[in-house]
Amino acid sequence: MPPMLVGTCGPAGLAGYAPGWAPAGTVSWMPPNPRKRRGLTPGIILVLIAAVLAVSLVARHGKPLLTGSGCQAGTGAAAISLDTEQAAIAATIAGVADQREMPARAVVVAYAAAMQESKMHNLDYGDRDSVGVFQQRPSEGWGPARKLMDPVYATTRFFEVLATVPDYLHTPVYRAAQAVQRSADGYAYMQYEPEATRLAAAFTGHSAHAVWCWSAGPGPGKADLGAARRALAHAFGRVGSHRLASPGDAPAILVRAPRPALGWTLATWLVTHAASYGLHDVHYAGFQWQASAGGRGWTRDRSQGHPDEIRAN
Repeated sequence: MPPMLVGTCGPAGLAGYAPGWAPAGTVSWMPPNPRKRRGLTPGIILVLIAAVLAVSLVARHGKPLLTGSGCQAGTGAAAISLDTEQAAIAATIAGVADQREMPARAVVVAYAAAMQESKMHNLDYGDRDSVGVFQQRPSEGWGPARKLMDPVYATTRFFEVLATVPDYLHTPVYRAAQAVQRSADGYAYMQYEPEATRLAAAFTGHSAHAVWCWSAGPGPGKADLGAARRALAHAFGRVGSHRLASPGDAPAILVRAPRPALGWTLATWLVTHAASYGLHDVHYAGFQWQASAGGRGWTRDRSQGHPDEIRAN
């Protein structure tokens, strides 16, 4: 029969006795030897070095190591990550703002409202009969549900009402958004003002080459330039675009922009809609974006294009 323990175990071992000693007929207890501390192995050191290098590259160039599909607006600490639908809708809102000659402040208000209402997604459901990017309700006079599911129409209706808000350019963003939306909690728009402000700078072209997208899937197929031109005109109104097919060159869309900010707004729209229309690359103002290397963002373009011309093919 195995011996039995006598006393109670505690920090000093068996009660009443010094650690490591016990009378006959008992089992002695020795505290386990502490494990020796191990230094960093070569494998761990290599992992740490790689992590430091990755952080250094992001800090230096403002472009993270990208996987999957997505888009980015801005660089460095101010960068905002978007999914492809959010980026396309943000570009469309900026296009409608240009068409209606709405200032950047109006775009900030629209972005804050869209992020609160739908996270900048085109939802076909919502509270009661609310639908679309701004969760507008047909029963409250915003228009038919099928039209509100068109981000261009929904944004146009939003700006129509915003333009009637007295002094909205100098009104706090959340109050201007609430004056349009008339939601249950107008203060909810306040949390999105900083992000909406940075997005507006990127998508309205006030920050050059600030938006790009990437995809982990197969490269774009054959470009549908006709559909791309129609959608561009739908968002921006009458823009000077035409289809170019020079001998030896791939067919392309050429768009003239009289102002650099408008040029970057148009170029951003083309980049964020490239996957939808099979666009392979976009060129403007000495920079190019290529779908095959979308994660690199905008890079210097050696081709000699007209300075006020956006080219996409």
